[in-house]
Amino acid sequence: MAASCLYRGQVMHHRLDPVGHRFTYDVMSLLVDLDEAADLGLRLLSRNRANLFSVHDRDLGDGGDPKAWIGRQLAAHGIHADGPVRVHLFPRVLGMGFTPLTTWFCHRADGALAAILYEVHNTFGERHGYLVAVDGDDGGRTLTHQAEKCFHVSPFIGLGGTYRFAVKPPGERFAQTIRETAAEDGRTILVASHVGRRRELTDGALLAAALRYPLLPVKIVGGIHYEALRLWIKGAPFFHKPEPPATPVSVCQQGNAR
Repeated sequence: MAASCLYRGQVMHHRLDPVGHRFTYDVMSLLVDLDEAADLGLRLLSRNRANLFSVHDRDLGDGGDPKAWIGRQLAAHGIHADGPVRVHLFPRVLGMGFTPLTTWFCHRADGALAAILYEVHNTFGERHGYLVAVDGDDGGRTLTHQAEKCFHVSPFIGLGGTYRFAVKPPGERFAQTIRETAAEDGRTILVASHVGRRRELTDGALLAAALRYPLLPVKIVGGIHYEALRLWIKGAPFFHKPEPPATPVSVCQQGNAR
């Protein structure tokens, strides 16, 4: 059975400070094995060309060869991962698309998970990765990591906080949560989650997803700007965009699996 698959689920954002704000959207996402992506045998999903659904290398890493790029990042941080590389993302629909968070799962040749990279994107066309080595087989557990926030995402949240990641590596169920806390006192500013259940990646499943989640990229990008407008109306403070980090990847600290 192919590792690549489709997930149907929900995205939730809950802003707690300094103003309260919460929303939930139904979404579909893909887990794509980069070795399988060139020949999935599907009519409705393509790599690097137009289709109903598509995945493009330019949306990953530095926009070039994604496997070469992640290989360089892993090597630069002393991580050995010579097995499959799989990315969880939102596909483009009719050529349109935006993925706020692409999560890379890098494996060793024996199939054990070796590293995770959380690649955060903003609406200014910038991206930054938070990389963590995984100590041994994940065993289907929820893995936790934390990183100092160094990349601008929302104009209503500044830098200087801490991301606390929790992810259940893809299986029959996918679950991911990011809790952002303030640097000065550790209070929670934002909680975001994405959960989904696996579906086999077939043309029938893709067609059903197209009908169930029409114009997904418009929903995602439109939702980002609509929710930003609501935050502005509520009086959330505004932060100007700083320069992006000098390096494309920074390192997470590994937490305890559970």
